[in-house]
Amino acid sequence: MSKRRTYTPEFKAAVVLAVISGTKTAAEVCREHRIKPSLLTRWKQQFLAQADQIFRGDQERQQAEIRIQALERMVGRLTLQLEMAKKASLMLGLTGEDSAR
Repeated sequence: MSKRRTYTPEFKAAVVLAVISGTKTAAEVCREHRIKPSLLTRWKQQFLAQADQIFRGDQERQQAEIRIQALERMVGRLTLQLEMAKKASLMLGLTGEDSAR
């Protein structure tokens, strides 16, 4: 029973990029790494089909950072309002016990 070789995503990307960039031919890569041309073709198709997803992460990350900044500003405003309310209640002589009566 033969064992199938497994390849890391980094290895697959490096192999496909070598072919796409033109630094090596598909035949050279297949010989060098002892992989079948059909396997290389499948990796290349997957790589090209998913290439647009590489740039989606940047846009989603930027949107998340903008949302985080807005939430941090809101927390700051609410904290300030709470501190002001506490000071006002102390100045008026109100405590939690007084307001419960």
